[in-house]
Amino acid sequence: MTIEQLNKIREEKHELLMVRKLVKEEGEKLAANTGYRKQVLICGGTGCTSSGSKEIISALEGELEKKGLKDVLVVKTGCFGLCALGPIMIVYPEGTFYSQMTPEHVVTVCDQHLIEGGEPVKDLLYADSVLEDGTILPLSETPFYKKQKRVALRNCGVIAAEDIDEAIALDAYQALYKCLTEMTPDEVIQVMIDSGLRGRGGAGFPTGLKWKFACSRRGEVQKFVCCNADEGDPGAFMDRSILEGDPHVVLEAMAIAGYAIGSNQGYIYVRAEYPIAVQRLNIAIAQAREYGLLGENIFGTDFSFDIELRLGSGAFVCGEETALMTSIEGKRGEPRPRPPFPAVKGLFGQPTILNNVETWANIPQIITKGADWFASMGTEKSKGTKVFALGGKINNTGLVEVEMGTTLREIVEEIGGGVPNGKKFKAAQTGGPSGGCIAADNLDVPIDYDNLIAIGSMMGSGGLIVMDEDNCMVDIAKFFLNFTVDESCGKCTACRIGTKRLFEILEKITQGEATMEDLEKMEYLCDKIKKNSLCALGQTAPNPVVSTYKCFKDEYLAHVQDKKCPSGICKALLEFWIDPEKCKGCTLCARNCPVNAISGNVKEPHVIDNNVCIGCGTCLANCKFGAITKR
Repeated sequence: MTIEQLNKIREEKHELLMVRKLVKEEGEKLAANTGYRKQVLICGGTGCTSSGSKEIISALEGELEKKGLKDVLVVKTGCFGLCALGPIMIVYPEGTFYSQMTPEHVVTVCDQHLIEGGEPVKDLLYADSVLEDGTILPLSETPFYKKQKRVALRNCGVIAAEDIDEAIALDAYQALYKCLTEMTPDEVIQVMIDSGLRGRGGAGFPTGLKWKFACSRRGEVQKFVCCNADEGDPGAFMDRSILEGDPHVVLEAMAIAGYAIGSNQGYIYVRAEYPIAVQRLNIAIAQAREYGLLGENIFGTDFSFDIELRLGSGAFVCGEETALMTSIEGKRGEPRPRPPFPAVKGLFGQPTILNNVETWANIPQIITKGADWFASMGTEKSKGTKVFALGGKINNTGLVEVEMGTTLREIVEEIGGGVPNGKKFKAAQTGGPSGGCIAADNLDVPIDYDNLIAIGSMMGSGGLIVMDEDNCMVDIAKFFLNFTVDESCGKCTACRIGTKRLFEILEKITQGEATMEDLEKMEYLCDKIKKNSLCALGQTAPNPVVSTYKCFKDEYLAHVQDKKCPSGICKALLEFWIDPEKCKGCTLCARNCPVNAISGNVKEPHVIDNNVCIGCGTCLANCKFGAITKR
């Protein structure tokens, strides 16, 4: 493909795509030129697919055909971000946001909104998009989106993810053309260095510097470019959403890196548990090859580059770069000692660069808009934006992208909509099993790589789990540590045995069997595991324990000294009590107790024998008079 052909596709599709960017009056003017009065975008990402978006698309297409509405375009996109509200449907040029759609809702929307002269169905719209006076906000102006700055996610939920022409309409492969025709490989690397982009996979190593380490001896040795799409943190789905919503941005970025370091071969290592991402990557690679954007002599130059997929089997340790490369080679995924680092000796023993999906997603825009543009965002040492998978005790579950330096309070209270049910924010876990807790007194700390490390947490890949007053922090630490115990590859003793012994101490604490000496052993083990593990999995495994003990030491002491769980989560430490003033003697609690721990006569106060009680909470759930409490 030539640049002229690329630009022709861009011109033909550009207005169609811009309708989805310019809502209301400006969008309506453009819509008149496209041949489509309305464009209906339906999320085809994993979250909405699991909620039934395929059925919504089928119902919509059937209803449009039935009504003869040929001027309404249906587009299957990637993730919009508000994952808990799926299936999601956006109607342009208005930008109206329908959530939790059903086939019956589709009929209503077609009858009342999509017909000529129709109006949005307010009862089916996302609640935050309808103001008290009835004004309907477009998607971009809702509280969830208003404070976001979408760079890596700019095309997710905007383009048809399986249509290369729509990606091209929003400038896909323009950056690659610029690199091949206007820049030397060293100039490309310098732009990356000047931008200040740091790896979004966890460690935050400067991307341009990594490329510089691998660029020597171009043309003399085989080199490789790898994409880490082995996203394994519990609750993290940033990379998956980019692959499902904008796969061409990753292919283009990897080709740019290949040109910069002198590589002609790339590999994307993606989890087999991501079937939609794998499918769309395969489609995108095939399309790019057909258009000559991957393969031999790209854009008529002497640069050739191709990409292959490699599927991972779900081993968390394969998110570590050397373990990932070992797995691509067909061996058991175990980390290697460093040095030598992959930039010197990586995949198949050759110089290799590896970045994760979100890192790659920033690169084409840095090339087209310049290093200064990217460096103008964020903080002094953490440039650009960061995508977070926001989950846990939060009203707006989903993907958010904000500038580095945004505070946790802004993310939780403004974008996330706060903690549900009037509960108090207690902490947030960032960085998954490798990260740590941010307590409420650090809500106003600007989030960037250095600030998070300073308060005992880390950026990680971007999982952000919110916890409220009902969460037990000892139980949270045990949950994350249990994950790393299961996922340890077993290669080094510190990780294989140390994490298991550490987990056993947490078990003792939550069972009410620990002593103060156990807390001392816990601190000792954390230190030794961090210092002696071979790779980042073991080195960071104690982080949830260290950070929760630092911020919530009183909870650990309550478990050990008082044999109480302040949050009422650890069953072995729970006691249930019936208030005789409130108990009506209805016997419902006694009849439902699985171990017959409750006694009493009809219409008389009942009593719980806590020596028999197993702490299941069935009595609490069945009491209609609020007579039962846990303490």
